[in-house]
Amino acid sequence: MPVPVSEVTSTIAVHNPRQIHIRRARLACEAGPEAGQSWQVDGDVIRIGALKTGDVVLTDNTVSRRHAEILRTSGGIVLRDLGSTNGTFVGPVKIKEVFLAPETRFKVGRTELVFTLDDEVIDVAPSQLDHFEGLVGASMAMREVFGILERIAPTDLTVLITGETGTGKELASQAVHSRSPRVGGPFVVFDCGAAPDNLIESELFGHQRGAFTGAVDSRPGVFEQAQGGTIFLDEIGELPLDLQPKLLRVLEQREVRRIGGRGTKGVDVRVVAATNRDLREEVDAGRFREDLYYRLAVVELQLPSLRSRLTDLPLLTTHLLRRAPHNRGVVGLSDPVRAIFEAYHWPGNVRELNNVIERALPFCDGRTIAIDALPQSLRAAAAQRAKAAPQAPIAAAAEAGAAMAELPFKDAKDQLIEAFEREYLLDLLDRHDGNVSKAARAAHMDRKSITRLMKKHGITRG
Repeated sequence: MPVPVSEVTSTIAVHNPRQIHIRRARLACEAGPEAGQSWQVDGDVIRIGALKTGDVVLTDNTVSRRHAEILRTSGGIVLRDLGSTNGTFVGPVKIKEVFLAPETRFKVGRTELVFTLDDEVIDVAPSQLDHFEGLVGASMAMREVFGILERIAPTDLTVLITGETGTGKELASQAVHSRSPRVGGPFVVFDCGAAPDNLIESELFGHQRGAFTGAVDSRPGVFEQAQGGTIFLDEIGELPLDLQPKLLRVLEQREVRRIGGRGTKGVDVRVVAATNRDLREEVDAGRFREDLYYRLAVVELQLPSLRSRLTDLPLLTTHLLRRAPHNRGVVGLSDPVRAIFEAYHWPGNVRELNNVIERALPFCDGRTIAIDALPQSLRAAAAQRAKAAPQAPIAAAAEAGAAMAELPFKDAKDQLIEAFEREYLLDLLDRHDGNVSKAARAAHMDRKSITRLMKKHGITRG
């Protein structure tokens, strides 16, 4: 009877932010030269044979170099003979391909093996740190991400990182590499959405001289370049459908064939992929192969959007200012800019925040970023939100502004914004009966931001 997908070997699923479920497989040798030996395998393909680079290496002289494999499919766990000389048997039946149930016994050559599931549930506590390699954040969402990364980085498991554009997927992939035993090897990045469709296959797998017009020299692909290290396949959801089976073969067989080449070359790489698409939806729509999705999503990790962790803004801002080039002493944000940042939707996430900060720095005169230094688009968005807000606080702020005509422009502007913030908050809280949570949702702001502004302006509930 086929094994349900939920029990497929060696998949890690993040059931909740504090726990990961590791599904492993174990093969035990019951008869043959390796009798009494067992192998625990985390990979999603288990290669069995005499070949030294396999997952289960057997010295039985009736076993072929590439004898059989166990792999995950959408329907269950499959045992597949690879054209061996002496065959693969389940009971007395010689098989080409069969679904495996737990505790299934089978023979390769004269060696008898037993397949079992070896699942493990690991509690993952949120990290106590506010950073992990290049990733920064003290919010619970990010510390839970750090906790999971601490667990999976030292393994060799394939990782699929999901999240909106600008959330730090490449930084997360670099963190996985930096905390792994492969840190001494190369870290190679390939953007599946940037290369022309007619060149992607050559870029991934390489080509031989004369394989096509313009191939004047032989060239290794990125999988060969990443030998012994990690390959990061960015925007994997953009990979053309006709190339997906070829990538799947590399992931399953761990070998590549260059375009125009006759033989294959083994590759020892860890694969980390990333996408801002929902690959499950892409699979349902027929735009992404289900079996490739399962190969990539051995560990699936989602990065939170910036708007869902606005409490990290001060820490992120400080971090980005410290590393910004050409920073002439700017250390923070003015209060009005901080309020604008906290109210903004940040569709480009941390990447957009970084761009805004770097663009503002040349226009800063003091130690903080003022409104005048912000890009016009952000100022316009703030003005549009203010225009859509209730008119009472705007009118009150305008009246306050009329009394400031003799002040320097910058001082008058800051005071006007202070007056607007106070009146806006008073009106907002009044309309929601002092309920801070409801007020925050109505203003599209974080609850803690509302509370901070209330404290700043001496506003109490009720």
